[in-house]
Amino acid sequence: MTTQDARSAFAKAPTPSKRPLVIRIGKRLRGSLNRLATAQSKIATGPVMSPDVFPWTARLAEQWQTIAQEAASILRHRDAVPPLKDISPDHARIAGDGNWRSFFLVGYGYEVSENCARAPQTAALVRQIPDLNSAFFSILEPGAVIPRHRGVTRGLITCHLGLLVPDQPEQCVMQVENTDLFWEAGRWLVFDDSQYHQVHNNTDQRRVILLVQVKRPMRWLGRITNDLALWAIRRSPFVQDARRNLGMWEEAYRQAEQNETA
Repeated sequence: MTTQDARSAFAKAPTPSKRPLVIRIGKRLRGSLNRLATAQSKIATGPVMSPDVFPWTARLAEQWQTIAQEAASILRHRDAVPPLKDISPDHARIAGDGNWRSFFLVGYGYEVSENCARAPQTAALVRQIPDLNSAFFSILEPGAVIPRHRGVTRGLITCHLGLLVPDQPEQCVMQVENTDLFWEAGRWLVFDDSQYHQVHNNTDQRRVILLVQVKRPMRWLGRITNDLALWAIRRSPFVQDARRNLGMWEEAYRQAEQNETA
């Protein structure tokens, strides 16, 4: 299957007329669950926080060049790395221009074994992260815009490790609520993506990061409630359809590798 075949297969895949029940229920409960997560949190609940709240960030930052080398190797077949909108139709509104691509190692607890084999040192590092939910290379093309949005739950914390960043990093900006942030190679940005945020890459260069999502450290009631919510999301079409779509693109990436060696 070529990259074009993967796009065609995705275009032909059936799309539900309305969002799955678990997602609609989740949206109704989101406010209550987020308030509980805030009350039960063991760490700061502001939009942006220090990487020091997670000791494992230092270990990965020390290895950032190794991780960046594996990301650069993946980008040899950039066209076979799927746009996020092709993996998750639920992200179509914020990733509709196709300029945001994602190379998944782990998604909602499901490891993508083929991709982990392509980035083995990065995969080994992320496997050591406590309470890992997702880990992937997030690729933002020149001129890309991710409009204002927020994530599904305050029960997850999002961490970005800068790998390949534009020469003028201050021109590639993420705004979290009222705070402007930009990526630097080898440094982490840690934030609560249930807060509104948006991204503008106002450069002519690509931005690549390692995006990691982990469970928010919480007291027992928040932890149990969060685990139940993530269990439901993990088994919902929101995640299962994405796994199916990743399978279509996996064949396209494998074909790109074979063409390189032919």
